[in-house]
Amino acid sequence: MGLKAGGAGKLRLPSVVAAVARSRMMKLWVLRATSTVLLWTCLVQLTAVGETWGPRVLMGWPSCRTARLAMTEPVVEKAVLPTRRIYRNNGYLMVSCNGGLNQMRAAICDMVAIARYLNVTLIVPELDKTSFWNDPSEFQDIFDVEHFITSLRGEVHILRELPPRMKQRVEVGMFHSMPPISWSDISYYHNQILPLIQKHKVLHLNRTDARLANNGLPLDIQKLRCRVNYASLKFTPQIEELGRRVIQILRKNGPFLVLHLRYEMDMLAFSGCTEGCTREEADELTRMRYAYPWWKEKVIDSYVKRKDGFCPLTPEEIALVLRALEIDRSMQIYIAAGEIYGGKRRMASLTSAYPNVVRKETLLEPSDLRFFQNHSSQMAALDYLVSLESDIFVPTYDGNMAKVVEGHRRFMGFKKTILLDRKLIVDLVDQYKSGSLPWDEFSKLIKSVHANRMGSASRRTVIPDKPKEEDYFYANPQECLHDPDLLRTL
Repeated sequence: MGLKAGGAGKLRLPSVVAAVARSRMMKLWVLRATSTVLLWTCLVQLTAVGETWGPRVLMGWPSCRTARLAMTEPVVEKAVLPTRRIYRNNGYLMVSCNGGLNQMRAAICDMVAIARYLNVTLIVPELDKTSFWNDPSEFQDIFDVEHFITSLRGEVHILRELPPRMKQRVEVGMFHSMPPISWSDISYYHNQILPLIQKHKVLHLNRTDARLANNGLPLDIQKLRCRVNYASLKFTPQIEELGRRVIQILRKNGPFLVLHLRYEMDMLAFSGCTEGCTREEADELTRMRYAYPWWKEKVIDSYVKRKDGFCPLTPEEIALVLRALEIDRSMQIYIAAGEIYGGKRRMASLTSAYPNVVRKETLLEPSDLRFFQNHSSQMAALDYLVSLESDIFVPTYDGNMAKVVEGHRRFMGFKKTILLDRKLIVDLVDQYKSGSLPWDEFSKLIKSVHANRMGSASRRTVIPDKPKEEDYFYANPQECLHDPDLLRTL
């Protein structure tokens, strides 16, 4: 029995050893499997994180995802934002712009400069919705508001809206609202406006047109006005893209001239200019002028005003001028304007002389402009972009768009802008039409008068105490031309 027992023990010993070995192997296998899983988990996580957190050994390891992204997603460099300017905030400035797109554009530049100088926080400006054009567009419908705010963070704090506590003050009437004095220098804003902001915490400027002087301002303020205009006030991506499409269509067919034909109903009613209009049309324009109380001048002698050069040129007059300047008949003439008063009847002379007359409405499909309809400022923004890129820009009246585009084209390298001498033109046109001036002489005189009126470099005319009669800052921002520091911000 003992032998059997001893024999049985000997027989069980190898099986025990084998079991222990199998157990050790199983533990080792589990350890290896766990380690492998952990390593692969780390590898996947590091690969997903990418270059930012992954170790250098993984940098060159491609994955299906990263290879696919490399083929489909372009690398976009993030714009370097200017360092935020730190200053003690003196209060909040709200502004309500008035007028058309380009009058408001210049006003926004002025308000930024004023806010910067006064060390206040500017609220994104409110656009005019009650003027003749009745455009309901908000700032962000026309301009890239995020770019506007971030590009100017190194100069002034700009908020989309008042902070809640300040908004409550405004809601209960605890703020001050006023129109600033036109053509004021910066000392007016320091001595008169700043104390009001400090007193009321929130100041609302309810008119902004031409509220800052053309001349006599510090150089850094003039340059800031330019920087806002040429670098910070970008149109929305949708407007910019549609503008590029119009320009591409035009470029495909050769050079083009943009004619800012300011012969729309509102301009004729406002100015009282009725040259070439029927009696019924003249009466209609007069009724319209009396219907708008903010148009102060009511009784206007159209004949005298035209002879003095204060009327926009008619389509018939500009057709003669372009021919006299020997603008090629095949040149594309892009009309940057709203609806021309008198329609095809008044445009007949121009389209006869220049058959390639086009508009955005004829170059684009109706669906392209669907969202721009009844938004005159957005339509004007398209015309602005096309005007900047034209081979020649010809304004028929020195309104806000004509002046602001003129200055912008100077900034872009003195691009050809024909600045018409309307007083001389109407005199020569009348002589030619009466038969007292031959065509050759008419053409010669038109060309000689405008030889030095092509938007080249010049000094602004300064007329002390008569800012309305001197050269407009935005038409000739001489302080900003050839400025390498400003060009680097674009």
